[in-house]
Amino acid sequence: MHLPLPGHPPDTDLPDGTVLARVVRVDRGAYDVVAADGPRRLPSLPPPEQATVGDWLAVTDDAVAAVLPRSSLLVRGASSGHSRSQPLAANVDAVLICASLAADVPVRRIERLLTLAWESGATPVVVLTKADLHPDPAAAVEALVPHAPGCEVVTVSASTGDVAALRPYAGPGSTLVLLGASGAGKSTVVNALAGAPVMATGDVREADGKGRHTTSHRELVVLPSGAVVIDTPGLRGVALAGTEDGLARAFADVEDLAAACRFADCHHTGEPGCAVQASIDAGDLSADRMESWRRLQRELAWQARRNDARLQAEERARWRTVQRARRGQVWRP
Repeated sequence: MHLPLPGHPPDTDLPDGTVLARVVRVDRGAYDVVAADGPRRLPSLPPPEQATVGDWLAVTDDAVAAVLPRSSLLVRGASSGHSRSQPLAANVDAVLICASLAADVPVRRIERLLTLAWESGATPVVVLTKADLHPDPAAAVEALVPHAPGCEVVTVSASTGDVAALRPYAGPGSTLVLLGASGAGKSTVVNALAGAPVMATGDVREADGKGRHTTSHRELVVLPSGAVVIDTPGLRGVALAGTEDGLARAFADVEDLAAACRFADCHHTGEPGCAVQASIDAGDLSADRMESWRRLQRELAWQARRNDARLQAEERARWRTVQRARRGQVWRP
């Protein structure tokens, strides 16, 4: 039996004796993958070679031979309790950043997720869910647009089945990933796109209009349209990872203003000819957005220093192991 593979398979040569497969789910110590001849469960790779949901692999009957080159990679930075960054999804075309209109829209969190999404190489889309619970969804979109330059902001009401704004992103072979806090309506959006309940959902609390956390793992689901969607558990803390490229895209308005400052090394703290401060004084750029940019910039710098120190420590440990092995060798003429 030959099964269609989910998404757009990469055009690449495979090692001899392997077949192409895609990761549809990651559990501790194992990958669920789909190949043309059916599903398989294979032991996972150790970091940093580990695969994630959406990855294309070259596999044998019982092992992963290689993780194939990625078109995009969504990564969450290392948190205080983890030494390494965490890949969330690979080979994604669009990142749907979901926030519920049943509560206050978390602008700062959306800016953070947009930074991650732009850094991944995929196209971000801000999705304001539960539009039926908001008195003026259009006004909510208008208020958020300045915080999402270069990015489409749409509203959906999955409970009524109105997800038409997302259909252009869910064409045959495309891959979407949904990000957002618990209760943001991600699983309900997946079900609405699928036209059937393929993901468990939680009820909305009447007291505050918030939903309950239902997704406990990242899983790839194939839609009737031929698109692939990856639902993710609600993200509580989201550390940044990567370079400042994603930050520059998420804050393109601030970057454009900074480029217009009189001095190339302007710190935007009162220097003469500062276009950023002039925009804040004129009320065009909010001070809160500027502070959000500074905060994320500092975090990326901290992550870079942390990663550099970790790599140096790993290299020292590797050389200590080599030296111990050499001392243990016995020379024989």
